[in-house]
Amino acid sequence: MEASSRWTAWWQRRDRQRTGPDAGGETSPAARLDLLLAAVRAGFPLAPAAHPAGYRCSCDRVGCPAPAQHPVSFAWQSQATTDAEQLARWLSRDPQANFITATGRAHDVLDVPAEAGRLALDRLAALGIEGPVAAVGADRYLFFTTSRGTPADEDEWWSSALDAYPDTMSDHPGLRWHCRGSYTLLPPAALPDGSEVRWLRGPEQPLPDPLRVLDVLTDACTEVGAVAEEQWLIG
Repeated sequence: MEASSRWTAWWQRRDRQRTGPDAGGETSPAARLDLLLAAVRAGFPLAPAAHPAGYRCSCDRVGCPAPAQHPVSFAWQSQATTDAEQLARWLSRDPQANFITATGRAHDVLDVPAEAGRLALDRLAALGIEGPVAAVGADRYLFFTTSRGTPADEDEWWSSALDAYPDTMSDHPGLRWHCRGSYTLLPPAALPDGSEVRWLRGPEQPLPDPLRVLDVLTDACTEVGAVAEEQWLIG
């Protein structure tokens, strides 16, 4: 991707000018851009999100319900893009910005408590089921899959009792299915408690079928006491 290489080189030059030739590392602007561009190359649509401001959220909303974990704009669905140049422009305006990825387009995300996620990760590997996986601090695991949100025939669309939306997260403490109209944070992202959202398996991994992953996640959630709704298939 020519544009990606150009913008990455620009950020790397910017880093060296600011911090010297030995600077860099996983949290440097150039390294962040590289990780975000990997997601863009995988087809994940991105939009800018709030970031930590001390122990608060950069949005300055009193009592923000999701500090550093929500989009900057209410128009995030139309903002979300895989344009590498737009991504670099956003980062140049706010180098600390987190990013969300809009689900239900190129991919879905199955989101579970970390304890269930660790069990499932080992079992999926044993079954030969690959796919990108991210950890949200020590609390949640995100399993990226193909999407059911873009059927060839709209009549084939089906909803699920597990579907999670930005305003219904608390209704799904166990297993959440992010599809149409939802989003998740995308690595690398910082959280107010000092933890981070990081890749366990990167976005270059092939996206697996969500139902195969869901079977394993449902069993893992049941084992750790995070039982999902019984009728999870079609709502």
